[in-house]
Amino acid sequence: MSETRDFSVFTRIAPDGSASMEIAIEGINCGGCIGRIENAVKHLPGVADARLNFTNRRLTIAWKDRGFEPGLAIDALEGMGYRAHPFQIRNVEEEEAEQTRFLLRCLAVAGFAAMNIMLLSVSVWSGNVTDITPETRDLFHWLSALIALPAAAYAGRPFFMSAWRALKARHTNMDVPISIGIVLALGLSLVETANHAEHAYFDSAVMLIFFLLCGRYLDHAMRRRTRTVAGNLAALKADTAHRILEKGELVQVPAAALRVDDRILVRPGERVAADGMVVGGRSSIDQSLITGETAPHKVTSGSAVYAGSINLDGTLTLRITGTAENSLIDEIDRLLDKAVKARSRYVRLADRAARLYAPVVHAAAALTFAGWMLMGAGFHDSILIAISVLIITCPCALALAIPAVQVVAAGKLFRSGVFLNSGDAIERLAEADTVVFDKTGTLTLPEPRVINASSVDPELTIAAARLAFASRHPLATALARHADAKSPFENAVEDPGRGVHAFVDGQEMRLGSAEFCGIANDSAFAEAERLGASTICFHWGHRQAVFIVHQTLRPGAADVMRSLISLGLEIRILSGDRPAAVAQIAQNLSIAHWQGGLTPAGKVAALEDMRTRGRRVLMVGDGINDAPSLAAAHVSMSPITAADLSQAQADAVFLGERLDPVFHTLAAARTARRLMHQNLGLAVIYNAIAVPLAVAGLVTPLIAAAAMSGSSLIVILNALRARSSGKTGAASDVKPVKQVVRAAWTS
Repeated sequence: MSETRDFSVFTRIAPDGSASMEIAIEGINCGGCIGRIENAVKHLPGVADARLNFTNRRLTIAWKDRGFEPGLAIDALEGMGYRAHPFQIRNVEEEEAEQTRFLLRCLAVAGFAAMNIMLLSVSVWSGNVTDITPETRDLFHWLSALIALPAAAYAGRPFFMSAWRALKARHTNMDVPISIGIVLALGLSLVETANHAEHAYFDSAVMLIFFLLCGRYLDHAMRRRTRTVAGNLAALKADTAHRILEKGELVQVPAAALRVDDRILVRPGERVAADGMVVGGRSSIDQSLITGETAPHKVTSGSAVYAGSINLDGTLTLRITGTAENSLIDEIDRLLDKAVKARSRYVRLADRAARLYAPVVHAAAALTFAGWMLMGAGFHDSILIAISVLIITCPCALALAIPAVQVVAAGKLFRSGVFLNSGDAIERLAEADTVVFDKTGTLTLPEPRVINASSVDPELTIAAARLAFASRHPLATALARHADAKSPFENAVEDPGRGVHAFVDGQEMRLGSAEFCGIANDSAFAEAERLGASTICFHWGHRQAVFIVHQTLRPGAADVMRSLISLGLEIRILSGDRPAAVAQIAQNLSIAHWQGGLTPAGKVAALEDMRTRGRRVLMVGDGINDAPSLAAAHVSMSPITAADLSQAQADAVFLGERLDPVFHTLAAARTARRLMHQNLGLAVIYNAIAVPLAVAGLVTPLIAAAAMSGSSLIVILNALRARSSGKTGAASDVKPVKQVVRAAWTS
């Protein structure tokens, strides 16, 4: 029994004494599972809270009662038909990979079987109107059964297992009517074949499995890409630190072993292991990924330094002010986890439709069977008509209505350089009415660039770039990248905190600060101050140069802002950079609403405030500090140059230096949502026409199967309009269904 298991290794203890644990759950296939699971676990004695993340299938439970056994929650979940176990990153990755392979194997089996059965069925259909003998027809039907039964038993397992778990827990889901329809269609086909009937429906059952597996596999593949991996944050955390003992000796210790008031030594190029305060030394700190600050941050005695920052030049002595579990990075991690759980409560359009659809299908088939039995039709005819109703109402068109559009739209976006990380991203993108941009690396190019190279002697630029190779300072890196120099000076020496120098042809070269290079006056200083940019100086003999390094706007950013406004969207900027730097960008792009100097928590609070005012926000950001904001927003995007953690949390990632993909993605999403609604409408109209005919006994299972396949084809053809729509996604760009059908026949 799970009560006797030791879960202490999976349990996290908070400073206030409360405990929590993450449980990975298998068998969740729709948004309706969220409320059921959370309510069941919350009612367990001692549980304070339970939150299910639908995206990564993880349940977080919290409790304060020291006597509470987490095994009770696992048993409760298993009693509801779900397989549950304590979350371990490696186990979850392996299980998700195996689930993907399993679905792909099922899809391959169903596709191969469907093709072969259809070949036999075509022969039977054509033979029924010509000269096929009963013996030959029976042989073809038995061959179809020989292929269909084992194929359906294997390929239909994702639906059968899900339906069995639901029924075992005394509730239904979308897989219940699907499984019933498949089993009854196969069973009826066997009976009809044994009785030498003209028609069997093995092809319909296997084709249904194949279509549904297509949607489920693609949905699972998208969802898998959204999984949060804790290693993304771990990459920013220093594994070890050099702790200074009382006698001044250095000892290397794990970062997790650091305690408040410990002193550590951070050398140039090392990553800071924990939040602290400088008590000795001076240096420049690169904390752009942590806070969004673009320029290197000068620190001296008394300055605060965050874990994850990189020490660029001087050696620092820090006094630890926050342990590894209470650093800014861990605060980002907690904000991120909370935001992801909140966003996972979004109920997708297909799930909302499925909640109403399943009971209607059951009721229609059951009432049809009962009605015809009462009218004396006999068991055989009554069950035949009921199965026709079940087949014709089988949710194939409904199940394909949303995934088909998603696949087509995602393919179009992929070809234009946009990769979707979430299965419901298109729906949420279409609902966005506000776009919030981060500044650093999002509105601006991710890497600073030299902007005044045209006014500097090219010989000096190349020499300075070669010298810049000897430094790890961001400004020197930008200069080296700009000139594309290939061969550094071998005798270069770096003076920490000041610059780098070398002797070339008997003359000293210096690259670094103005003081280090002996440059007091230059027009470039005034220009850099006006732009809010940085400068790096170069001195060689009697010649000198001052390079202005600045993060420039992405090409065409202003045009994109105007295009977004034309869609009726409100534009804002939320940045952790200096307010003065943010103000300049906002002015250049004519953005009236902006905020600068925000912490990760401040960005999340601003987004929450917009949400409470009814705004549905698309957040576009790239830094580690943007990850909680990306997760907290209604929907999110990030450039391909973003930090790994930000890309993992974004619903979409785009390529290139331009922001045009943001506009094109929103426009395409609005078109896709329109097509989704049309597909659902087509499915409803189809059922409104077909169900009464089937209930009246005017439709045979063969015609029902053909009608079901026809409705799926119409839905797929309508979904193809997402591929042919223009970049703007305007209604006028969407071709009528008639044109698409004509194009499909002529291509």
